[in-house]
Amino acid sequence: MFENIIVKDWMTHDVLTASPDMPISDAHQIMKERGIRRLPVVEHEKLVGIVTIGDVREASPSDATTLSIWELNYLWAQLTVGKIMSKNVLTVKADTPILDAAEMMLENKISGLPVVGKGGHLEGIITESDIFRLLVRSRVATPD
Repeated sequence: MFENIIVKDWMTHDVLTASPDMPISDAHQIMKERGIRRLPVVEHEKLVGIVTIGDVREASPSDATTLSIWELNYLWAQLTVGKIMSKNVLTVKADTPILDAAEMMLENKISGLPVVGKGGHLEGIITESDIFRLLVRSRVATPD
């Protein structure tokens, strides 16, 4: 049933992105406001990494610090996406079968894959939510 479905049919095309020099506080704000868990990092229209909400949380200051709130805020403002992003990003092409993308996510314990075209140009992103949406819609389309 899903053998002929490709990533392009279910991916998000208009992807919010970050640049390597974006402060992580800005990336965190975007993720919070938009309810997303990852931002592909793009430089000169090419995918160079990905930053997740988990990366941002790991980089956040610990409560067990002796620094003042002003010192913490200053240090936090200096930290950029490029310093915390994952650089070796697993990606797929738009014509990748959706089942292959799902298998890749499952095997690598990740919840999203940037979709890239020629030269690493970001074309979209496919996430576990997109795959869940496919499953639910196909169930509705083919009732028992």
